[in-house]
Amino acid sequence: MPPSSERTTVLPEKIPLHARPAGAFVRDAARFQASIAVAANGKRANAKSILEVLALGAKGGTELTLSASGDDAAEAVDHLAALIPSLTE
Repeated sequence: MPPSSERTTVLPEKIPLHARPAGAFVRDAARFQASIAVAANGKRANAKSILEVLALGAKGGTELTLSASGDDAAEAVDHLAALIPSLTE
């Protein structure tokens, strides 16, 4: 069974997950081999799909749950969790 990892983080208060920050998030997620998902507002999305991430409708201050499975799952979740607070408009 491949390694898995999960972590919760919060979007910066004034940064909704719209095109620019979502694009940065998806680009970074695509660097990893692991399957990565992000969940918010009761919805779950493939973190490597810009359309799915945008469909979450995550507003600033929304709690995001990042989960991944695969060889670099822990590294992927740690990296993306560290990226979230630094997202900008």
